Amino acid sequence: MRRRAQPWLGTLVEISADSDDGAIDAAFAEVALVHRLMSFHDPASEVSRLNTAAAGVLIAVHAHTWQVLRLAEEVDSASQGMFNVACAPQLVAWDYLPPVADDVPQLQPAQSVYRCEADNTVRKLRPGWIDLGGIAKGYAVDLAVQALRRAGTANGCVNAGGDLRTLGSQDWPVAVRDPGAPQRPSRRLWLRDEALATSASYFSGRRHAGRQVSALLDGRDGRALEAPVSVSVRAPLCAAADALTKVVFASGDPGHPALAQWQATAFII
Repeated sequence: MRRRAQPWLGTLVEISADSDDGAIDAAFAEVALVHRLMSFHDPASEVSRLNTAAAGVLIAVHAHTWQVLRLAEEVDSASQGMFNVACAPQLVAWDYLPPVADDVPQLQPAQSVYRCEADNTVRKLRPGWIDLGGIAKGYAVDLAVQALRRAGTANGCVNAGGDLRTLGSQDWPVAVRDPGAPQRPSRRLWLRDEALATSASYFSGRRHAGRQVSALLDGRDGRALEAPVSVSVRAPLCAAADALTKVVFASGDPGHPALAQWQATAFII
């Protein structure tokens, strides 16, 4: 079993596979592509192009960007706005993200900033900024697993900072952190040919302007999610699991109806 790691998507991505270096190189190339397309920080990314576009403009994007934006729309709808990628202005206000322009748009959680249209195009509906940090990492994991499979990998695992997916018939041990003491595990489980994503505020939570904030938000109102818990979601696809952790966190419901749409289950620690 070969194992390599590279820094991408604001975290360390580790790929393990019972195949050659070429397969792992191909998997990392997919992760790097998602990073280039969907980075909030990179002014050349497609996310930046969408954020700086004027209302009404129709933008042609890569198929991967379109797929992530469409999935974000679907999870937003299924959760009645709990998952909302247009919360970037709030993250900028709390210094989790850098401003991409001097004029920071006002957060309007109940209104969509964009709409996916035909032929991999996206319509900018109104001023606003999006951040795909809560879903793109999982999508990159899925693409990396697909690359491993195309290269003939029988068993493998792609782990992007705790958002992970396994490939093949091998059982992979996974430890989920104790939210009260993140340096130690709270739950251990086994994954086989499936994905797991976990969200918690134990690393991002801090004080800002006299109030407690975190990098996790309730998309309905931009409120910080800073409860001392962690949420994990198991699903066939890591992108879905990644997004749904925020829905379960915001709702506090490990049986939220949105989970069924993506054949997912959840638990809260």
